[in-house]
Amino acid sequence: MIVKPSGTSSNAFFVIPEDADDLFTLRRIVEKEDNIIADTSRVVKQVKEYGRPDKGERVKVRVSIRVEQSELDAAVDRLRITGIITETDNELVTKGTHHSLSVQTGDMITIDKGKRWQDVELKMLKRFGDGSSFILVAIDAQQAAVAKVSGTHVKVIPNIYSGQSGKRYQTKNNPNIEVYFTDIAKTVSSIIGENDKVIIFGPGEARRRFFNALVDRQEVPRDRVQVVDGVDVAGEDGIFVFLRSPAMKEAMSASKLASVSSMLDRVMLMVNRGETKFAMGMQEVSQAAAMKAIEVVVFSDSIFKTADEEQVVKLLNSIEGHGAKTFAVDSSTDIGLRVSSLGGIVALLRYAVR
Repeated sequence: MIVKPSGTSSNAFFVIPEDADDLFTLRRIVEKEDNIIADTSRVVKQVKEYGRPDKGERVKVRVSIRVEQSELDAAVDRLRITGIITETDNELVTKGTHHSLSVQTGDMITIDKGKRWQDVELKMLKRFGDGSSFILVAIDAQQAAVAKVSGTHVKVIPNIYSGQSGKRYQTKNNPNIEVYFTDIAKTVSSIIGENDKVIIFGPGEARRRFFNALVDRQEVPRDRVQVVDGVDVAGEDGIFVFLRSPAMKEAMSASKLASVSSMLDRVMLMVNRGETKFAMGMQEVSQAAAMKAIEVVVFSDSIFKTADEEQVVKLLNSIEGHGAKTFAVDSSTDIGLRVSSLGGIVALLRYAVR
């Protein structure tokens, strides 16, 4: 999440969400009566004196709306904010009419609450650090897949194929492998951010040869590229094998994904030992939250299929207001599926409440 103070008001911030986690954070922050300023588009119809209005023309406009409702569309990674237009920079767009903003990753909005922000809101807004991500490359001599891990979310780019098979590709002077490496390097360069790190893995020597090729291109500094052993699968399958492996926890130890994975492992260990310092499902987590017993909570998008979105938001804000950490995951990773199978929400407790 990119956050900067707005010069128009001490209660306003410029915000740019960078991943699905950020969109859900905005869903928890944006409340009724807040003012949201954003660039959008709206259909304007010209009314003729003796005829029906025409089909209208879609115009770009910057509006300020007073929020009436916000809801998350997790299926398309979009936050929809509806409200009444209070200000506009286009005289063809009427004030006082209803409008709906669709906020996606990369969109910039300004949030002005018109009052002092609550401490928990500021904490949520600024907790995501430098916004760095990890670029994963699962490669062998025949195929490679590239994925970007942002927070706890994974976006996989389809496989890149070398076009050759067998031992022919292992000859040192084969010029085609340079083309193959160039295609992969271009894919990495197209998605890498300023502070992102690259992790390369896979069977054979292709991973080390690609490491040298990527560094030689000087598009990624050597200290931001790491070769990892222990994952002998390439392509898209290799990405998901790596995300379930001990190598992930070591190579990405500072990431939210590794933190969530370790937390779930602790819960499973407690289950096997018969310990009760955990809670699963909305009912158990709500009871633990009422007793201020939660240390950290992880939830998946599946929770919205069984619980009201507003209820979930209030619960999470209450938990974080008491000093606990919260993490959102989705079905793009094995971790998200694990959380979904445990009731959609799991919490580690400071003490047993059962």
